[in-house]
Amino acid sequence: MKVQLRSGGVAALLRQHPVLTYYALVFAISWGLCLIALGPAAFVGITPISNSQMSFAYAAIVGPLVAGVVTTLLISGRPGLRDLRTRLFRWNVGIRWYAVALLTAPVLTMALLLGLSLASPAFTPVIFTVRPKATLLVTGIAIGLVVPFFEETGWTGFVVPQFRQRRGIIGTGVIVGLLWGLWHLPIFSGSASSSTLVSPALYLAVLLFSWLVPYRVLMVWVYDKTKSLLLAMAMHLAIDFDVVVLIPHDPEVALTFDLVFAAALWLLVGVIVRRRASVE
Repeated sequence: MKVQLRSGGVAALLRQHPVLTYYALVFAISWGLCLIALGPAAFVGITPISNSQMSFAYAAIVGPLVAGVVTTLLISGRPGLRDLRTRLFRWNVGIRWYAVALLTAPVLTMALLLGLSLASPAFTPVIFTVRPKATLLVTGIAIGLVVPFFEETGWTGFVVPQFRQRRGIIGTGVIVGLLWGLWHLPIFSGSASSSTLVSPALYLAVLLFSWLVPYRVLMVWVYDKTKSLLLAMAMHLAIDFDVVVLIPHDPEVALTFDLVFAAALWLLVGVIVRRRASVE
């Protein structure tokens, strides 16, 4: 009986703090798996990560999915899971929102890279320089179909609606974006050791917190307009496709592009905010 009371007390406490419960679970699961796969060095960016290590580390993407489903079940029970499923399959939202979700990142990325390539060929989109192109395209699409399902079930499926109960689109996007960036730390930190232009810490900060934050703001805006988890996954697919197929993989080139891309995204956010203000 005492065990049941304690268990009930813990469950009640967790229900009172759904966002903290979600983030505790997602970081424990994902960072725990990364710690097993990559070791402690992956969290400080001092050693490169091998391809074999990284393949195991990708298991960390189950964290947002598991945390999102578990916390939804804990907070809302089976009705919450049914609502999650409904939002996942909400596809009839208008063709223009599909265009926004799928084309914003690739079109902006391609325009920026082509512009930057006029100053340096190092910024030429990867798809123009790699052969066979079909393999690269298939890889980009495959990653884009798998990763967003695992991540957005948690980020957009659970935590974004929780924040939107108290905060606006920008506030929600910034908070979720910063924690989304931090969540990537073990996976991104290995590439920081290869930076020669700036310190590994600064390089890692750019990777984690430059464009991920404004892009998440845009994702929250699209979700707010459509209430479609499917659209959020499509928007995540687009950025994963960008990273694999378009953005050059050279660390120094990627660093510069990330800063330019972040500035362009924030400009786009500003345009949307101004338009919303004029309409209201």
